[in-house]
Amino acid sequence: MKFLFTCGGTAGHINPALGVAQRLKELMPDCEILFVGAEGHMETELVPREGFPIKTVTITNISRSINMEGLKHNAKTVKNVFTSIAQAKVIIREFQPDVVIGTGGYVCYPVLKAAHSLDVPTAVHESNAVPGLTTKMLAGVTDKILVGFEESRQYYKHKERVVVTGTPVRQDFRNADKIAAREKLGLEPDKPLVVSVWGSLGAAFMNKTMVGFIGKALGNPFFGLIHSAGRGGYSKMLEDMEKAGLKNVKERGMDVREYIYDMPLVMAAADLVVCRSGASTLSELAVLGRPAILVPSPNVTNNHQEKNARVLEKAGAAVVIPESDITEDKLLGSVSLLLSRPDTLEAMAEQMKKIGVGDATEKIADIVLDLAKK
Repeated sequence: MKFLFTCGGTAGHINPALGVAQRLKELMPDCEILFVGAEGHMETELVPREGFPIKTVTITNISRSINMEGLKHNAKTVKNVFTSIAQAKVIIREFQPDVVIGTGGYVCYPVLKAAHSLDVPTAVHESNAVPGLTTKMLAGVTDKILVGFEESRQYYKHKERVVVTGTPVRQDFRNADKIAAREKLGLEPDKPLVVSVWGSLGAAFMNKTMVGFIGKALGNPFFGLIHSAGRGGYSKMLEDMEKAGLKNVKERGMDVREYIYDMPLVMAAADLVVCRSGASTLSELAVLGRPAILVPSPNVTNNHQEKNARVLEKAGAAVVIPESDITEDKLLGSVSLLLSRPDTLEAMAEQMKKIGVGDATEKIADIVLDLAKK
């Protein structure tokens, strides 16, 4: 069998597709898998790292800016939609997939649209509690709409096509072990580890906050930190740290990276994760059972990150702090308080595990195989 995945833009869209692709390879070692992404985006690096081939189409996003630049950009996007659909049709005809699966990002629209027009079975997965624009646009043409939350079902007209699956995670997350991970990373056995990640592209405001956080944490370094600044913010964060006189911080237990490529290993080793609340990240936390401090991004459609985060907060699995309330002192205080209360962390970890849909990857792989057989 042949399976074509389309995803892109951020790791939150790419990693679920990788998780399902890995599961299909596990079930059918001889199957063929191809990814389609957008030119020049993160998927063109992350997908090959996991051993899968990828082709690209020419597609851009929709600007929500109501000005001349925004209008010009959207005119270009409309043109690119037609171009990318034609490119996707060529790829689909050449590869001849049994199923096409989209897991988020604007590249999904032209690829799934092309697949539908060629009578290839399709499925789209929406991780967030509230569907994004791309998923809404595709809901009427895909055979299956796979969602991460039961609460999501209400947003779709064709409810008979909706299946609540949870959000898939890569195989490495499901096989992770905390003790082994800490040993592999060479961490001190009794020193708590905090992992801080603000999205694969970085978050300028949070990176700036983390500079102050690191400076103050070094005054009493009772925990270690691995922080991902993201590609968009890494060089600026290093510059800000230098201006603040923060040198050789890695040697003092504060590891600032551009991107955490070994995320399953690092998250498995963590005692506490401080992060945004994209659905893919939350699913990884749930599978691992890692307590978290969540700072939802305010710059997302329909405020979906806060809605995601509040689900975990209500269950007692996470602490939610709106970005508008964040300061370096408040964040450091919250981290320090939780690390000083191991019983609270353990209770949060248990609740996090209960929320997770541990077999989401398997569920989606079964649905994909069912579509292929039909």
